[in-house]
Amino acid sequence: ELNDDSQWWRYVPGANWRHPSGPHSSIAGRGHYPVVQVAYEDALAYARWAHERLPTEAEYEYAERGGLSCKPYAWGDAFTPAGKDMANTFHGHFPDKSTAKDNRPDAMPVGSFPPNGFGLYDMSGNVWIWTSDWYQAGYYKTLATTGKVAVNPNGPPFSFDPKEPSVPKRVLRGGSFLCTDQFCSRYEVGGRGQEEPSSAANHIGFRLAAD
Repeated sequence: ELNDDSQWWRYVPGANWRHPSGPHSSIAGRGHYPVVQVAYEDALAYARWAHERLPTEAEYEYAERGGLSCKPYAWGDAFTPAGKDMANTFHGHFPDKSTAKDNRPDAMPVGSFPPNGFGLYDMSGNVWIWTSDWYQAGYYKTLATTGKVAVNPNGPPFSFDPKEPSVPKRVLRGGSFLCTDQFCSRYEVGGRGQEEPSSAANHIGFRLAAD
């Protein structure tokens, strides 16, 4: 059952950014891979240390589009133009049979696919990216129906997920190597994810924004 996370996710004690798959794993040789297993507060702390910040959801979508508008993907209309993969997404029968090596889908080195129109790599697929916005399922739809035009909005003032009303969540953007049209095609521009700020996983990372 795909809606039952316990059927295809497992907790790995000791997994962290230095050991993304558990204590016996390492980041040796992965210097060009995105950093993963980072919770929201950790990403925020790094951003502050670097005198930068996490992007808002609106900023991420603007950057992901790369100058295009009204296109489903960051690279245009077709998911695989001329049969060419444009992002690291799941291939195979989700979630049990991947065509990846050893049936283990994983992140790929940054720059494995062409950049978008702004010269940015991996804005779609590979790993989810934390944004600074709180998650509300219908926030932007509500803005649109009330006739309000939001220019570079900072998101709602608080979180609300109707599926888990008592659990605050932040917005994730970009999709990951586990996204597929068999379950979620959130590598599409405009695709959204949400997660508890304390969560960390091998398909969640972060990027920085500078003013």
